[in-house]
Amino acid sequence: MTDLDDLLHQLSLEEKVSLLTGQDFWSLPAIPRIGLRSLVMSDGPVGVRGTGYTPDDPSVALPSPTALAATWDVALARRAGRLLGQESRRKGVHLLLGPTVNLHRTPLGGRHFECYSEDPLLTGEIAAGFVEGVQQHNVGTTVKHLVGNDFETDRMTVDVQIPERALREMYLAPFERVADAGGWGVMSAYNGVNGAPMAANGRIQDEILKREWGFDGIVVSDWRAARDTVAPALGGLDIAMPAMDNPWGPALVEAVRSGAVPEDLIDEKVRRVLLLAARTGALDGAALKDVPLDEDGDDVALDVATGSFVLARNVDGALPLDPAGLTRVAVIGALATDARVLGGGSAQVTPRHVISPLDGLRHDLPGVDVAYAVGADPRPFLPAAQGPGWAPFRFVIHDHEIPVGTATIRWLGDPPGGLDVAGITTLELRTELTSETDGEHVLAISGFGAFELVVGGEKLYQGSLHPPGTGRADLLLHPREQRFTVTLEAGVPVPVVLRQSFEPGAAHSVSTTLGHRPPGPDDEGLIAEAVELAARSDVAVVVVGTTEQVESEGFDRTSLALPGRQDELVTRVAAANPRTVVVVNAGSPVLLPWADEVAAVLLTWFPGQEAGAALADVLLGVAEPGGRLPTTWPRRQEDCPVLEVRPSGGALAYDEGIFIGYRGWLRQAADPLFAFGHGLGYTDWSYDHLACSGSEVRVTVTNTGWRSGREVVQVYLSPGADTLAADGGSPAPDTGSPAPDTGSPAPDHGSPLERPERWLAGFATVDAEPGESVTVTIPLPERAFQVWNDGWQTIPGTYTVIAAHALDDPRRSTEITV
Repeated sequence: MTDLDDLLHQLSLEEKVSLLTGQDFWSLPAIPRIGLRSLVMSDGPVGVRGTGYTPDDPSVALPSPTALAATWDVALARRAGRLLGQESRRKGVHLLLGPTVNLHRTPLGGRHFECYSEDPLLTGEIAAGFVEGVQQHNVGTTVKHLVGNDFETDRMTVDVQIPERALREMYLAPFERVADAGGWGVMSAYNGVNGAPMAANGRIQDEILKREWGFDGIVVSDWRAARDTVAPALGGLDIAMPAMDNPWGPALVEAVRSGAVPEDLIDEKVRRVLLLAARTGALDGAALKDVPLDEDGDDVALDVATGSFVLARNVDGALPLDPAGLTRVAVIGALATDARVLGGGSAQVTPRHVISPLDGLRHDLPGVDVAYAVGADPRPFLPAAQGPGWAPFRFVIHDHEIPVGTATIRWLGDPPGGLDVAGITTLELRTELTSETDGEHVLAISGFGAFELVVGGEKLYQGSLHPPGTGRADLLLHPREQRFTVTLEAGVPVPVVLRQSFEPGAAHSVSTTLGHRPPGPDDEGLIAEAVELAARSDVAVVVVGTTEQVESEGFDRTSLALPGRQDELVTRVAAANPRTVVVVNAGSPVLLPWADEVAAVLLTWFPGQEAGAALADVLLGVAEPGGRLPTTWPRRQEDCPVLEVRPSGGALAYDEGIFIGYRGWLRQAADPLFAFGHGLGYTDWSYDHLACSGSEVRVTVTNTGWRSGREVVQVYLSPGADTLAADGGSPAPDTGSPAPDTGSPAPDHGSPLERPERWLAGFATVDAEPGESVTVTIPLPERAFQVWNDGWQTIPGTYTVIAAHALDDPRRSTEITV
């Protein structure tokens, strides 16, 4: 092993500080004389984008993190991590910026799709598996965002006020689990917590993370979250990113020389960076294990998708469909052809291909008429131009053609083709449109920047989509659109040129789309067409969901309702065809007011590049819909235990304490639409036996259905009256055998150590053939019986151990005394 202290002593103060300061958007500098290469970072919750836009080297796009959590499968999470570790090595990336382990405190959180669950245990276990998988390839991870970035409103400045018990038991717990699993990096959040900005929060980053937990990795700022020189240096931050607006560099050197920052503290930070370099192969002399690059990206994406799909409703076995009994299948919805496969913001990658629901079903039903109707289009921006009448799309930068193949181009960081950012002042999209019919076409520019649109030689627009002075973050996260109507004659080619201009050095962030809507029916006409098609089909598959303008980094939702007229579409289609299957393509909960009117509801999250292939496999019974809900789905928005995402006076108080998600639902009278852990699958299970010792639970289940299947055995703990008396809380409801009563909410007497009615203590996945019995052993760690009370305190007494199919579907229970 390389002697890191020896290398450290060879460095000047300026060199040491350079290793803590981003040299560009994505990397730290190399110091060749000590054998140190540049450490390269990349966004990567669902795929590895790399340091720039490389259309000739696309990224695998896995399903959203919430989908991964819906599998409840740590081994699959580890496999997904191995794939992204493999992708990182291929793209020259040493540090992957993920996973995101902030909690689903409220379904209105804009970045909800990028986080795993409302439960800290499930979040921590899936994250730990993912991190272990990535790091098997000698690639670091940065679990993020430490801590309290559970909403997006005013995230740069808000102070999140989290009670100490909730901080420890809920919000820090997933970070602690990943630290215990050996994670190599953590990213600090933009927001403050309890009075201190997270990038400078020494109590959390230094005292808790590094000293109490023994974390030996690096803490890197979120991009431009470090806004001061001395406070972050003293507050546990190790790396400030990126180069632009960076408060370290020469200013930190001066702070050390003035005595404001001890040089020993700089040495500790540099030692952590050198250790990361050694672990990832960026430092000469590091002995790394050789790991085969044997994961197939398409296969992993498909397996995660099918394993994540949650069959929430299935009346009289409506699913799976039998292809032999089908003549015509109606596929309805704009998202059936323009699948929403990932969320907006820094999680975005560009995959080699995306299989739409329509394409997937047509591929798997070759002898069936799979007919399509738009029905309702929820997209506030026009989709990228494509399809009949369009010539190839050519993006050109100063006579250098970029092989994109679509009417959209995006990059964040290095420009394509190795071009220099400073030298880029223009970007052109050149194409041609030949209309199939006479009529009005609508063209649109969306993105950010200064544009000029010329159609048929006529300049339709010149100007900026955003007002002067709009900040970089707002430009990136809040693109705008401008539309134009043009009348075209059938068969006449019309040249279209979209030109974008940049200030020197500003082309490090680009988002440009040429949108198009051809002549066609109005909104009412589109729904009528869909209803007519559904009425004459054997089954109607309606794909509904959210858009990038609803679920994205940078802003929170204001409503859980589906956008546009999608609810009306489902209701009218279901009235026309009782065999209506609704596919919900959303990364987080949405309201489903028609849920009781349709034959089946399948929740598919943001399903990644293999979306349509996975959907066809599940609808046709080739694969089991293996998912279980990692977060509660409400029937009404106002029933949610926590909704507030708007700070007041610069702060947002987490007054609900630990009672978020199902912990909060169990305290109130209203029932959700679908409970935490819910998911039906295609077979049935009996829970035959439950045995418990102090440290583990053994559960035997039998597949009593007609086909092979998958079950997620969920184990919950419920406190007995003596445990509540021991911690000063209130009595719990009677939880006798064989299963506890779940019909009434737990009382609230305001105790500072009040406990939930029950909480997830462990889980395991089971696969079995028809008639097969399987016994699983699930650990019961001591932490499951503990509360934070100025330290971790085990509460003695009697607990009910519950083996359940879902939170609201307990199957077996027994008591244990601690």
